[in-house]
Amino acid sequence: MRPYAIVLMLFVSLVALLWCTPDVQNDLVEIKAPTQAELVKRGEYLVTVGVCDDCHSPKVFGPNGPEVDSTRRLSGHPREEPVPKITDPGMVKPGQWVLFGPMFTATAGEWGVSFSANLTPDDTGIGNWDYKQFEKAIREGKSKGMDGTRPLLPPMPWFNFAQMSDEDLQAIFAYLKSLPPVNNAVPNPIPPTKMFSE
Repeated sequence: MRPYAIVLMLFVSLVALLWCTPDVQNDLVEIKAPTQAELVKRGEYLVTVGVCDDCHSPKVFGPNGPEVDSTRRLSGHPREEPVPKITDPGMVKPGQWVLFGPMFTATAGEWGVSFSANLTPDDTGIGNWDYKQFEKAIREGKSKGMDGTRPLLPPMPWFNFAQMSDEDLQAIFAYLKSLPPVNNAVPNPIPPTKMFSE
């Protein structure tokens, strides 16, 4: 076979190969960052399915039992709400009961009494927090999202939420920052040594 015939066959084979190979650039999908509105909507969904209202929203009692008070949604345990007395200290000893207050925003157990935090963008809530503080609170269980603070107390399942993707955590933060601010300075936790005193 003549050399030009070999070159011609190689050239035709190369052209056929290139012609039949799909254009990779046409298969690429452009991934866009979500808009702020999309981020907030995703955050609202995650807050809803994550049942944040169960502990962080004061309740009113309706025909079907406790319902979220929409005027104080996600504002934490109301400061003015009295803490029910625990009449039998044995009930909250290790291995015994965990007790919830009537609004489900206060919880008593062997750690003492904890109060759900204000998650609204008021200064008494997360109003002056940046995303890094929120991330530290959720990922490391740090109160106020700051080093050197106490751990988040039960029943906050921060160790489960710590597994969320960065995108989901950012969406939740965006949603919480979009809420109407509610002024409510949640009480400090009551240590176990003081939860039975008058």
